[in-house]
Amino acid sequence: MNEQINLLVENIEKVIVGKRDAITLAVAALLTEGHILVEDVPGVGKTQLAAALAKSVDGSFSRVQMTPDIMPSDITGFSMLDRETGKFEYKKGAAFCNFLLADEINRASPKSQSALLEVMEEHQVSADGETYTLPRPFMVLATQNPVETYGTYHLPEAQMDRFIMKISMGYPDAAEEISILGRNEYENPLNNISSVLTTKDIIDLQEKVKKINAAENVKNYIISLVNATRCDEGIKLGVSPRGSIALYKTAKAWAFINGREYITPQDVKDLCVSTLAHRIMLSPKGKSIYETAENALESIMKKVAVPAE
Repeated sequence: MNEQINLLVENIEKVIVGKRDAITLAVAALLTEGHILVEDVPGVGKTQLAAALAKSVDGSFSRVQMTPDIMPSDITGFSMLDRETGKFEYKKGAAFCNFLLADEINRASPKSQSALLEVMEEHQVSADGETYTLPRPFMVLATQNPVETYGTYHLPEAQMDRFIMKISMGYPDAAEEISILGRNEYENPLNNISSVLTTKDIIDLQEKVKKINAAENVKNYIISLVNATRCDEGIKLGVSPRGSIALYKTAKAWAFINGREYITPQDVKDLCVSTLAHRIMLSPKGKSIYETAENALESIMKKVAVPAE
């Protein structure tokens, strides 16, 4: 593993126990300048992961509790009349940070959810005819509880497609949970970690990831996987071109994390489910065949020919 990435992952592991795969995926998303949706039951460390990542790279961190009464202006900002000058002055919202945690995103109204669309795609805010650029690096980490549906709003497909990955934490095993009890006995372990990288380091790493090479057969493999989702009779909505770009980017990040200057087909396979599962919709027939989008992608990967290394 890349030395700087390993240092970052190990620092986050001081807070999040036994979830190295989820942590590494979150770091991979950061390296692509993408955003992640962490979907899991309450209490497994979703919020802690976001806070630990921000603190580990010395980035500014904002948390928005996405309740039904939150306004879009709370996220993007608003213009206010300055009585002394008689002019409108723009007040920046929570989005003006390096790491924005949208906690329980599916509890916010569709209007407030839509305030994140431009923020996530263009990394900017448009208000009153002006455009305001967000700082770099910028990452949205959204959480949602898949079990509780009362008082929630379904995330539209356009919103889901903006997340480069969807990951889950999962329950710890018995040994890991004993370790968690020990770490939280006296105080929150988040208080005991410090930054190991700077925001400039992250920007430099993001630029290096862009230079990772991919052979034509690997690119064709990505397109073959994506096209297979569009032709499968069990899938109602296949992966969009944004999805194929996302898989290409995450595979580059995965190669970089593993110390290589080129993508392998295995990188694509490793990131396929995390990057594409939330972008497809199963048909009624598909739900009976596959049950989940993850299973559908696993089936497609078995059918699509893997190119030689």
